[in-house]
Amino acid sequence: MGNQAFQKLMCNADQRAALMRVASGVEPADAVILNGSVVNVYTGEIMDNCPVAIKGKWIASVGADSASAVGESTLVLDASGKTLSPGLIDGHTHVWFFTLGAFLPYAIKGGVTTIITETMEFLPMGGYEGVTEFLDSAGEQPIKVLGTAPALISTSKAQSNFSLENLEKLLDRDDIVGLGESFWQAVLQAPEAMAPRFQAALDRGKRLEGHSAGARGKKLAAYAATGISSCHEPITAEEALERLRLGIYVMVREGSIRKDLESISRIRHAGVDLRRLILATDSIEPTELVEKGYLEVVVQKAIDCGFDPVAAIQMASLNVAEHFGLDSVIGGIAPGRRADILVIPDAKTIAPEVVISDGRIIYKDREFLAAPRKHRYSDSSRRSMKLPRPVTASDFDICAAAGSKGPVTVRVIDMVSDLVSKESHVEVFPVEGKIRIDPGRDIIKISAIDYCHNPGRSFTGLIKGFGIKKGAIACSAAWDSTNIIVAGAGEEDMAQAAERVREMGGGAVVCKDGHIAAELPLPIFAVLSDLDMEPLARRVKSVRRAARDLGMPFCDPLLSLCIQTSAAIPYLKICEEGLVNLKDGKTYPLEVR
Repeated sequence: MGNQAFQKLMCNADQRAALMRVASGVEPADAVILNGSVVNVYTGEIMDNCPVAIKGKWIASVGADSASAVGESTLVLDASGKTLSPGLIDGHTHVWFFTLGAFLPYAIKGGVTTIITETMEFLPMGGYEGVTEFLDSAGEQPIKVLGTAPALISTSKAQSNFSLENLEKLLDRDDIVGLGESFWQAVLQAPEAMAPRFQAALDRGKRLEGHSAGARGKKLAAYAATGISSCHEPITAEEALERLRLGIYVMVREGSIRKDLESISRIRHAGVDLRRLILATDSIEPTELVEKGYLEVVVQKAIDCGFDPVAAIQMASLNVAEHFGLDSVIGGIAPGRRADILVIPDAKTIAPEVVISDGRIIYKDREFLAAPRKHRYSDSSRRSMKLPRPVTASDFDICAAAGSKGPVTVRVIDMVSDLVSKESHVEVFPVEGKIRIDPGRDIIKISAIDYCHNPGRSFTGLIKGFGIKKGAIACSAAWDSTNIIVAGAGEEDMAQAAERVREMGGGAVVCKDGHIAAELPLPIFAVLSDLDMEPLARRVKSVRRAARDLGMPFCDPLLSLCIQTSAAIPYLKICEEGLVNLKDGKTYPLEVR
């Protein structure tokens, strides 16, 4: 089967015939850009004084002859002294906390004309219908928003139940370009479960997006043999080169989760072909988006790190399009491609003054000429929170095994960094048969409460390295799950924080001394806010500030909390079923027996 996303973007026979008439001089163009220099991502050169003719959504011609396509009704855009770049493409991101309606203005003014996003955030609580509703919110926007179908690898066995039938229905959609990131440990641990899903995507001409953090040698080769086509997890030039040599596109991550571009930029000295190197954000959080910008900042940083400007632009345009098999329709300024064009000061300065998407000027002189559509989410998307009763302090009691006397050895999630953890074994001393919080050793409680699939089922463990001496933090946007994740140095504050999340129908809350210090409502699928971006950024910043006031040392305390349920980042994680060691994929109890 062919790539349906390609078919959606390409022009039909009548439209192609119209392009030919414009290119051959038979009829005038709808728009012509004059006097600009074109960044030719196909040849790696900059073509001076190179007119571009546009018909409808597509480019009809590029080069000197295009100037003659100006007719009486043709819109003429004078780009004297400026450079024309292809629209930027973010090939891997996540929509987290914000809706597309709030996000797209920032993407547009930064020159992004195509976004390829994961959809895994909406599957755990919304199922197939939740993913399709999100995809519906991406339709009829000023720029193209495409998705990857969720692979759904969860630490919770109860939540890893997305049927192959529903996956195939998603893969049949023309706005789905691949199967989303699948974590390599889980793939190698259960190839029989993943192979049919991979094949379903490949049979439809869709790509397999990878996640190979920490894999090397034989394990990386085995992962590549599945047909994985990309990975955004390398953090060094050496890791990037190992993947490039295996035919894997490397998406250099520079976003809010990690910033790996500066480290990987040393690869430019390796003397290798970089056409399979891609720039991607892997998500951007509201505060950084508002204060700094989006993908244009990443491309600019690549240039500042020493990459050739044309190569940097290729990494956020043609390279991405080639990876997804879409380069015949997007990714460059050439006849027959979508007219996604930026007017920038020069090839070294990624600061769009004009943004053209599908042949239409949508941003010019700091003004939006085409506003993003705000999707009205269904009532069902706002009813994800299904906890049957209020959360109480006793829900976080940890009872030692019956008959235990003296110290008990327990597993502890031990934070190695703000994202990575390890399994530590610690002796604790139960009091009246219960395992207590020990702030003196920086050991506090952490609990995962299922609010959707098995509402009320929970597991409470211990975590070291969060730095909380008093208070608690809770959030319903825990990765790859339908868990409220809550951590704290007191059961009463943990209960108040989790209960407030329940009352809001989803959100993030920080509590201390019986008071709510900050909160962020996330009513849509319990992971998205319905606020515009600037007020959302202020709310996120207030929650972070309150979390740091509890003692959390991390740059992004919410992120450090929400990744505790995810199978994406090593090694010891938690879900409502227990503690999960990603090295073997097994679920363990708290006590070491």
